[in-house]
Amino acid sequence: MRRLPPLHALRAFEAAARHLHFARAAEELNLTPTAISHQIRQLEDILAVKLFHRYPRPLRLSVEGEALYPVLRESFDRMAHAVSGLSQLDRDRPLTVSVTVAFASLWLLRRLPALRSQTGLNLKIEADNRPVDLSGSEVDFAVRYAVQADPDGQWLPLFKDSLIPLCAPELLRRHPVDDSADILRMPLIQYRWSCGAEAPPTWQRWSRAAGLNAEVPQVAQHFSEEINAIDAALAGQGVALASSVLAASAVEAGELVRLSETELPGRTFWAVSRDAHPRFADVERFASWARSCG
Repeated sequence: MRRLPPLHALRAFEAAARHLHFARAAEELNLTPTAISHQIRQLEDILAVKLFHRYPRPLRLSVEGEALYPVLRESFDRMAHAVSGLSQLDRDRPLTVSVTVAFASLWLLRRLPALRSQTGLNLKIEADNRPVDLSGSEVDFAVRYAVQADPDGQWLPLFKDSLIPLCAPELLRRHPVDDSADILRMPLIQYRWSCGAEAPPTWQRWSRAAGLNAEVPQVAQHFSEEINAIDAALAGQGVALASSVLAASAVEAGELVRLSETELPGRTFWAVSRDAHPRFADVERFASWARSCG
C-alpha cells in the first residue's frame, strides 16, 4: 500500500515550484493563491520539512523542495501523457506549436498547405516571441533558435542558420554592387538581436568577416524586430543582415537578392517537445518534413 500525501497538495506544490509563484500556480489550477499556500503548508506539515524559502522575495525552493520537484514534475507529465494518449479525441486534435512571430510569418504560414497535404498534420499556431513553458501549457512543441540542445525535453534539429546581406532588386538596380565595399555604401538596416549578447549580427562584424578595414557608415534604419528589418528590405529601403532561413522564400521568389557570399554564423532551429510526449511521433514527422523543405 502506497503512503502518499494528498494529491491536491502535491499538485499545488508542483505547480508553484514550476512557476516559482503562488498566484500563477493558482491561476493554472483554478484556485486562489490562499488555497495554494494552505495546501503547500499542509504538505510541509505532513513531510515535516520546508519546501520553499518564502522570504526574502522572490520565492525559492528549499533543498528538500529541489529534491521533490523534478520527481513530481516527471510523474505528473507521465500521467497526463498516458491519459491523453488513450483519447482518440486527443490524437485527432491539431498539433499545437509555439513559434516566434517572424518564423510564423516568414517561414511556416506559406508552407502550411504543403505540410497538410504531404504529412496529414494539422497545426494550431501560437505565435509569440516569448518562450513558452512546455511543461505548463497545452503547447505540444516549440520551434526554438539555439546554439545547442538543452538537457530538458526532446530536441530535434531542423536547420542551421546564417546571417546574410539581402536587399530588393529595385534597390540593387539603383546601387550596383561590384564588391563587398559597395554593400556598405548602400542604406544599411539594423535590428535588435534578441538572442542575448553573444555574437549579434552587426554590420561591423560582417565588415570584418568580409575582410574590409573601412569604417562602417551610420546605419540608416534601426528596428526592434528582425521581421521588420526584412519587411523594410522587401520594400527597397535598404540592406538587411538577416536570417537565411527566414528569408529563403523571398530569395527563391526573387523578392530579395543575396549580395555577397560572406555570411555570419547563426544558430540552429530546433523542434522541442516535452519528454515522453504521447504525440512525439507527430513532432518527428513535422521535423522530418521541415528538413526536407530546406
